Amino acid sequence: MPKLSHYTNRGEVQMVDVSGKQVTTRTAKAHAFIKMKPRIVTAVRRLKNPKGNPLEVARIAGIAAAKRTAEWIPLCHPLPLTRIDVTATLCENGVELGSTIMATAQTGVEMEALVAVSAAALTVYDMCKALDKGMEITDIYLVEKTGGKSGDFRRDQWPRKTPRSAKR
Repeated sequence: MPKLSHYTNRGEVQMVDVSGKQVTTRTAKAHAFIKMKPRIVTAVRRLKNPKGNPLEVARIAGIAAAKRTAEWIPLCHPLPLTRIDVTATLCENGVELGSTIMATAQTGVEMEALVAVSAAALTVYDMCKALDKGMEITDIYLVEKTGGKSGDFRRDQWPRKTPRSAKR
């Protein structure tokens, strides 16, 4: 079993020293879903929301959050991100969120991708909570990552063969 990298031999928490790691291009994609009642989906589609368009604001929130990941996650390294793309797609029963993050750095961007979709999902919730506080944020996960010493990772079922809305 691999050793947890954020602990010293004495069990103290530490930020990983990446100074000896090679600078490579690294990418990560993440996913989240916010489940909504049909009437909330309709309100979002018709832009009948008291706070405006939650999908566009969520995209901007995800981009801003990715840039500040090291402030959210205490042991993350601040990274010079070269690409941040956040998507928000209205589905039959909610909003599917995706992020793609890139950097040329000594450590990966998985956390930036996950923070982006998390912040985007929380923003959709915030903007729609006046209509329904029962929405659910689900399915936050890493879709894929490339680059770095540990190699590439791709989630087996991605991309989905059926739309998210058909499964819910």
